[in-house]
Amino acid sequence: MATSVKMPQLGESITEGTIAKWLKKPGDQVKKYEGLVEIITDKVNAEVPAPLTGVLKEIKVQEGATVTVGTEIAVIEESVTATASAQKSQPPPPADLVAVPSPVSEEGQGGAETRTRLSPAVRALIEEHRISDAELSRIEGSGIGGRISKKDVEAYVAKRTQPAAANGERQQAATAPATAPAQTPGTTVPLSPMRRAIAANMLKSKQTIPHAWTVAEVDMTNVVRFRQKVKESFKQREGIDLTFVPIIVKAVVEGLKAVPVLNASWTDQGVLLHKDINVGVAVSVDDGLIVPVIHQADRMSIAGLAKVVDDLAKRARAGKLGIPDVQGGTFTVNNPGTFGTILSYSIIAPPQAGILAMDAIVKRPVVVDGDAIAIRSMMNLCLSFDHRVLDGVSAARFLQGVRRWLEGFSEQIPLY
Repeated sequence: MATSVKMPQLGESITEGTIAKWLKKPGDQVKKYEGLVEIITDKVNAEVPAPLTGVLKEIKVQEGATVTVGTEIAVIEESVTATASAQKSQPPPPADLVAVPSPVSEEGQGGAETRTRLSPAVRALIEEHRISDAELSRIEGSGIGGRISKKDVEAYVAKRTQPAAANGERQQAATAPATAPAQTPGTTVPLSPMRRAIAANMLKSKQTIPHAWTVAEVDMTNVVRFRQKVKESFKQREGIDLTFVPIIVKAVVEGLKAVPVLNASWTDQGVLLHKDINVGVAVSVDDGLIVPVIHQADRMSIAGLAKVVDDLAKRARAGKLGIPDVQGGTFTVNNPGTFGTILSYSIIAPPQAGILAMDAIVKRPVVVDGDAIAIRSMMNLCLSFDHRVLDGVSAARFLQGVRRWLEGFSEQIPLY
């Protein structure tokens, strides 16, 4: 009996996905829950398992193609004998689909494991430039555990082609007229599936959501002093750094409690107010940005938020996020300030109603206590919001609530 395999929905706001790599070819035996295909969206790279045991009869959608959720992508001919055998030997199904990059090829598995766990975008780049296994072994990985990133491959390709380019330029100079102007051709960088998906999602956001934004200046001096005082003992106790992100997330949670209309989504039937506060935290990766979600952030302490943020960021950069890790977000916090920005405007992630950008904390002179001037640690917070869901007054009330909570921070606020 032939069974259709369809493009799965890998998140509530995701409507399409890109086939990055087929892990099986037509005629291959497949086992239930065995990796069948790698799919890329703007949020996660996922290895999708086979829904049943049998033979891959036909591939309907080729690598690199982007199709909508529900589209038939393959056909598996079910094997009754194989199914019965698999049921005896196969372990229980995984709790979720985990985005685990697979090796480039069996021939490439001779090196360290961390060097063969390549993302689909990196593998596509290696295939495009026909980099052999021998060449691959000479590329130094700058990622976690020596993992090779897209930038590492691009740097290797640029270095490899320099001699040829130089010879070509010398030959052209010898034959060109003396008066000919110098020509510097540009370079087209192919779009990775993740970059293409991010572009499509951001375009959809700007086309469908009437964005508005507002900024608040926040005096972070009390927060900076608190973190400086407890960061060493916190790291010794918990094994992780106490960054500013979990403290900002805690302030956001308190702000959303006070202005719940921002913890919402627009629908044709009305504004959907979410019961849980699930905060997405933007994490930069090789090919773009991933936004894993802190579920029920309103039930966590600052220390609890710090642990979850650290865990999600590490797994995001290692390509080990599961589908549930990127689902269910109701509001997002972005942290461009880590790169030194002082004023950032972020695009809303549908179907959420808002996103908050936290910029760099900078020491500068400000007026305090009437006419006195003091050096304070200042930061800008920029809130982008869906103007269909709420008006400027509600957005300003939320932002000022976050500002007051941060400026009033003291040691009386529990860390645990």
